[in-house]
Amino acid sequence: MFPTLLLVTFLVALAVSTATALVFARSIKGILNRIIADEISAAWFRYLNFAILVVGVSAGVRIYALERYVTPSRDDKDAKIIELTNDRWLLELYRTVIETLQGIAWLLLVFFAFALIAYVIVRSGELKRKSAHETPKP
Repeated sequence: MFPTLLLVTFLVALAVSTATALVFARSIKGILNRIIADEISAAWFRYLNFAILVVGVSAGVRIYALERYVTPSRDDKDAKIIELTNDRWLLELYRTVIETLQGIAWLLLVFFAFALIAYVIVRSGELKRKSAHETPKP
């Protein structure tokens, strides 16, 4: 039963990560094209999609939390392995979705914070160049 739970949580985390990457793909691509404006932005876009998948799956599949279904608690000598009931399955799947989204949200928050800083730097450079070209020379 445990291997099935592990596989299902992995597939759910992968599906949620893929869906989230698809939802944010257009925004991320637009930001990278604006900030980098070079062919390398495509490589950064692919890397960020990969990072979304890795972070989402690693956050969603919580190995240490799932260990309680295989080994008893180390603190209690009379502890038993927790039984996987239908309610526990539902709870684990819900946790998988929430933890996956939470991990991706942190990743995207960091990305968008740095992207905002980069945008301000790029925009201020553009404004300086524009004002230098428009200034009439005596």
